[in-house]
Amino acid sequence: MSIYDFTVQTITGEQQSLSAYKGKTLLIVNTASACGLTPHYKGLQQIYEAHKDENLVVLGFPCNQFAAQEPGSNEEIASFCELNYGVTFPMFAKIEVNGENAHPLYKYLVDAAPAPYHTGTIEWNFVKFLIDQEGNVVKQYPASTDPAAIEPDLRSLINNGSLGAAPNTVND
Repeated sequence: MSIYDFTVQTITGEQQSLSAYKGKTLLIVNTASACGLTPHYKGLQQIYEAHKDENLVVLGFPCNQFAAQEPGSNEEIASFCELNYGVTFPMFAKIEVNGENAHPLYKYLVDAAPAPYHTGTIEWNFVKFLIDQEGNVVKQYPASTDPAAIEPDLRSLINNGSLGAAPNTVND
């Protein structure tokens, strides 16, 4: 099983295979429009604009599971993101990311996140997963991680294809 085995629904209702993103670095984020972290959209858009020509794609997945902070329809969410943050990265239909009804993609992401970054859950809106060009989950970032703080890892993945040895990582 890999990230490329999943099909998701775009925010406009089309089915999209994640295999379309083979060979790209991905930053997958669960989002919300009425959250204290909603300004992360701005930073995510900046990262996308800065690196899209280097095969980076940000993928946004709206979720209403945390304090009902994403109550709108997919159309309302798309409009909000475009009008307020100029979002041009791909956005997908609203999903659940935790629990029995969690989207299979998110079940996979949570399970595949490596130590020491594996948390076993999505704690809030704007949890970020970094995926390498081969479709491997290489890091999970907490919701509070500012998108700008991910820049060094992105550069490493884009330039080297890996994060290198991370602190606190046990080598096998």
